Amino acid sequence: MAQMGRPRRFDRDEAITQAMHLFWEHGYDATSLNQLKANIGGGITAPSFYAAFGSKQALFNEVMERYLTTHGRVTDSLFDTTLPPREAIELTLRRSAKMQCEPDHPKGCLVSLGLMSACSDESRAISEPLVRARRLNRAGLVACIERAIAAGELPATVIPQTLATAFDSFLLGLSTLARDGTPHATLDAAVTQMMGLWDSLCIVADDQ
Repeated sequence: MAQMGRPRRFDRDEAITQAMHLFWEHGYDATSLNQLKANIGGGITAPSFYAAFGSKQALFNEVMERYLTTHGRVTDSLFDTTLPPREAIELTLRRSAKMQCEPDHPKGCLVSLGLMSACSDESRAISEPLVRARRLNRAGLVACIERAIAAGELPATVIPQTLATAFDSFLLGLSTLARDGTPHATLDAAVTQMMGLWDSLCIVADDQ
């Protein structure tokens, strides 16, 4: 009598990555429990899912922690005060554009896309990690601009929150463009154009 093979070991770390890709591709509301059970860990039963993660909401929280400590670190340069402010912002935009077009995961940014169309009470209730991440990025942009003003790199007439909003709008917009299939080369060239806004303010400062 043939012996049964040993059951496949459940790799929780890999399951988190697989779940992250599902939420990234479909959003929180559109990703069903059946999809999660069928696709993570090679397919697991409902009892195994709940034993491993507790709930869909708890799994999403783990996914967000994974995303923010991996792919989401493209914005780290905003908080590196050893970098010149302009360079810090440009690095964030270029790294984000590159990450969002990489072939080994869904296109776009999970922070921007994950709950933008949240419609259920549950999805609205767990949107805080994404909202907090977006607020943190905006604060990082403001801090870079304030540093540039203090150093005389930008004129004192620049309103940090206003200029930061322009860069933040561009950063968030990259997600839709990447999801729609805009090539990385085009997005990267658009970053160059966007940084021209900063340079135009510097020219104004020099002329004063």
